[in-house]
Amino acid sequence: MEVMRLYYSPASPFARKCVVTATELGITERVERVTVATNPLSTGETPIPGNPLGKLPTLERDDGPAIYDSPVICRYLNNVAEGTLYPAGERLWTTLTLEALADGIMDAALLMALEYRLRPEELHYAPWLEGQWQKVARALDTLETLWMSHLHGPLDVGQIATGCALGYLDLRHGARDWRAGRPQLAHWFTAFDQRPAMEASRP
Repeated sequence: MEVMRLYYSPASPFARKCVVTATELGITERVERVTVATNPLSTGETPIPGNPLGKLPTLERDDGPAIYDSPVICRYLNNVAEGTLYPAGERLWTTLTLEALADGIMDAALLMALEYRLRPEELHYAPWLEGQWQKVARALDTLETLWMSHLHGPLDVGQIATGCALGYLDLRHGARDWRAGRPQLAHWFTAFDQRPAMEASRP
């Protein structure tokens, strides 16, 4: 049985998406987690085997090249486990679109967190930060108004990505109070966040 190595950071929402996916698929014993600290300011070294971008997460395999980023890793894990996180037919495209929407929330929220963490406070560019948050806010409003039926459907990777995105907002941007004005989404996340896979991967 092949054992894969997932290079990740527990605080990364993209890496968490892969961990939750592996857990929901019941293949955690086949995915060894390797914690790596990365720094976007250090561009001269690649600490991640097989990934020239040096990004997390990366999945290293014994029988093939490394796989990245999280959408590819999650789909590969689902294939390995013969899982059902990618439904057939028309629902596949809505699932992948929901995953992309959630990944976009993570992208913007992560960029904001890096701005706060890596730039001196006097160099923070407020219009840019607010522009990133507006992307997040529009996506959250879209989840509230258009996606609740899907979120309450059978478990898929789009739901996992959404849960990890919302968890990251709590972790890094709690003061923004993303739940305000979005009661349905907040209620859904309260329940989803209690899944064993989410609890076990909480940073």
